[in-house]
Amino acid sequence: MLDTYKIRKDFPILNREVYNKPLVYLDNAATTQKPICVIKKMEEIYSTINSNIHRGVHHLSRLATESHEQARKTVAGYINAHSDAEVIFTRGTTDAINLVASSFCRSHCKSGDEIIVTAMEHHANIVPWQLQAEQVGVVLRVLPVNGSGEIKTDDLEQLISPQTKLISVAHVSNVTGIVNPVEDIIRIAHGYGIPVMIDAAQSVQHMKIDVEKMDCDFLVFSSHKMYGPLGIGVLYGKEQWLDSLPPYQGGGEMIARVSFEGTTFNELPFKFEAGTPDYVGSAALGEAIGYITEIGMDNVRRYEEELSGFAIEQLLQIEGVKLVGTAERKSPVISFLLDEIHPYDAGMLLDRMGFALRTGHHCAQPLMDALGIDGTIRASFAFYNTKDEIVQFVDAVKKVMNILVKR
Repeated sequence: MLDTYKIRKDFPILNREVYNKPLVYLDNAATTQKPICVIKKMEEIYSTINSNIHRGVHHLSRLATESHEQARKTVAGYINAHSDAEVIFTRGTTDAINLVASSFCRSHCKSGDEIIVTAMEHHANIVPWQLQAEQVGVVLRVLPVNGSGEIKTDDLEQLISPQTKLISVAHVSNVTGIVNPVEDIIRIAHGYGIPVMIDAAQSVQHMKIDVEKMDCDFLVFSSHKMYGPLGIGVLYGKEQWLDSLPPYQGGGEMIARVSFEGTTFNELPFKFEAGTPDYVGSAALGEAIGYITEIGMDNVRRYEEELSGFAIEQLLQIEGVKLVGTAERKSPVISFLLDEIHPYDAGMLLDRMGFALRTGHHCAQPLMDALGIDGTIRASFAFYNTKDEIVQFVDAVKKVMNILVKR
């Protein structure tokens, strides 16, 4: 079992108050808080070895380069990539999806070719493909969800056609927490010779990710959702796929040689890392991964499942609570509605009581349309949350009901 109260000491922000109430942070699907070791790692880099990497022969540059490339090795080990060269540092999940969408469609698609996504995708896994529809002429096909918010692999089989070039799907819904059967999706897609990209922004911090076992062709995630800093993320890609894609951006570092007659591009992973990389962010991400690894992902998963199950059990005892997304396989994310109360009104009251959570469409408006709702209240948990906080949260929800529901 995790010693959650000991863990909480590593997160200084959890000790603060808002509106003279102790902060209860339940917005972890949006971003997680940062442990002291991550904050100190960033301070250490800036204070002791700050220098542009890969391009300098002096001592500080070599140390900063070693730190950055060690972080790449740490990421590769965390997701069990075959090679460090398969790990590309990006600005986050959104940037990584845009990279794949742009480079893949330019090199592997023509007008009329199809990209499949699901109805539960975050806007970041919809809009980049729509941009490619305008620029290249690809067609976006949508795998629907059922009334419980789940997708069915039988529907995928029917959606695949000879024009299907790639399938891009969230591992976990950021709205409902539903865990998609990505292994089955990948197996089906590969049976037709179709590559698959997995959006792991909502899974990489909650469960073990093994890209070799999963057999995905691309996988993307963000540092800030897994206790690391903002502004850096990861694109994993199988080496043969990354080799086949043209660069996403041009500039320094991603070149082998430049002349006015033409340019040859650098080897992987540098072909996709134009400009000065966020070497401070990469080092801090590596520190965050080390922190999670020390706690143990199996321990994290078990604790968060227990915490989420307890929260669902307590919420369902309140008359008027309706859960959104009721599949059996879920991450620690709970979306719900309260009778006729607008989520924004409930969120404002809960904020005044010290609870940080998210209300609205959660950047997933097509899913809201599919479910026939405008938005939800979303509570999302991390391993530093406690059962005591859940009890306080449920009591606060009851108070909101008493204030806003006309009896």
